[in-house]
Amino acid sequence: MPRRPPRTHQAEALIRKVARKESRKLKARREKRRSLWFGMGMFGVVGWSVAIPTLAGIALGVWVDTRWPGPCSWTLMLLVVGVGLGCLNAWYWIKRESRHD
Repeated sequence: MPRRPPRTHQAEALIRKVARKESRKLKARREKRRSLWFGMGMFGVVGWSVAIPTLAGIALGVWVDTRWPGPCSWTLMLLVVGVGLGCLNAWYWIKRESRHD
């Protein structure tokens, strides 16, 4: 009987990678809830979770600029804060959904 050569580190890594992909594929086939519409819904959740804090920051900044004008633009500063909070919010939602994988 011919002797099989020992597996290398690369071969082991490839086997693990293929096994991981196969298990994800089988899990996706078992779970029918994640369809194209689910993906589109996630895009919507991520989009709105960034857009709403951004728009709220702009609205608050415009209000502050009209009430108390000054040398710096509160609208721009709160726009940046809103985008930052929105990105953190989107990251939270994506992490929450990826835990289910």
